[in-house]
Amino acid sequence: MKYMWMLIFMVLPLLAVGYIGWHIWALLPLPRLWKALVVLLLAGCFILLFFVIGRKLDGFSLPVAQVLYEVGTSSIFVLLYLVIIFLVLDLGRLVHLVPRPLLFNNWQMALGIFALLVAVFLYGNIHYYNKVRVPLQLTSSKPLPKEYKVVMASDLHLGYHNPRKELARWVDMINAEKPDFILIAGDIIDGSIRPLLEEDMASEMRRLQAPVYACLGNHEYYSGEPRAAQFIKDAGIRLLIDEAAVIDSAIVVIGRDDRTNMKRKDVRALLAGVDKSKYVILLDHQPYHLEQSEAAGVDFQLSGHTHRGQVWPISWITDAIYECSWGSHQRGDTQYYVSSGIGIWGGKFRIGTQSEYAVATLTSRQ
Repeated sequence: MKYMWMLIFMVLPLLAVGYIGWHIWALLPLPRLWKALVVLLLAGCFILLFFVIGRKLDGFSLPVAQVLYEVGTSSIFVLLYLVIIFLVLDLGRLVHLVPRPLLFNNWQMALGIFALLVAVFLYGNIHYYNKVRVPLQLTSSKPLPKEYKVVMASDLHLGYHNPRKELARWVDMINAEKPDFILIAGDIIDGSIRPLLEEDMASEMRRLQAPVYACLGNHEYYSGEPRAAQFIKDAGIRLLIDEAAVIDSAIVVIGRDDRTNMKRKDVRALLAGVDKSKYVILLDHQPYHLEQSEAAGVDFQLSGHTHRGQVWPISWITDAIYECSWGSHQRGDTQYYVSSGIGIWGGKFRIGTQSEYAVATLTSRQ
């Protein structure tokens, strides 16, 4: 089954490149040589994506690797939108709403599609850099010694595309909130540990002015879990791997290992030795089986992972896959928040979704 899905994910993009390449060949009123160069350029940008996925960029200098990463990963989103555009035009042609000459040797249509793509991805890039502050109100029936302010984030994806300069901006935003503590729900690292070490991002993370608790995400495993765990610890973050930490004798923060590790503990086992008279927070990167936290007596769960699809219409897919793919959710007495992430994987575009961090006020009804 695993290899079948890998084959599908390899074949579908290649079919998409062929579909788009044929349309571009038909659309551009250029000599054959120039048409071939345009199609090869498109295919080359997409091939870079496999270098990124295969983590083959570490052999390049850091600036070159950053450019190759951006081009390679951005190409998959451009590919997606080109497929959508040409599918809409083909369907329009089938129902006689789009005249056939519009799709053949037509500079006006070619320039129109190019302008549309530039506008959409320029908006998506600007929107990505706008980090949305999401206020949350968490109320507990359990006693708390005071009101707590908690900054929550997930999916930083630090690496070639989110460098130290961007991390510094996020640290400043979090410090400005003056939180009592900070929670990070996994995927601190994107794919390669190399740019984090080369830019000494650990020292930047140590500027955070409150205790930080985090769990692992699937990308920590992609980057090499032991090295990722060491980086997180060097950054001054309390990494919880199927273990708990107690804050002010009133709050228990549990970090669950990522589901990439098939031998991780289930939620009931994690709470087996926990004093449930305390307010229990679970960090679980991937928001699957939310009913388990409810059944185990978790008060609040923070997750990430989904990015809510990152760009539309992938958000429709994540909304269909997960019980909650983004935002606040409630099951019985358990509250949940699934973050779409402060960072991002791949090209820096947010279309129909947002980059965010949550600021929660935790109070006791007592």
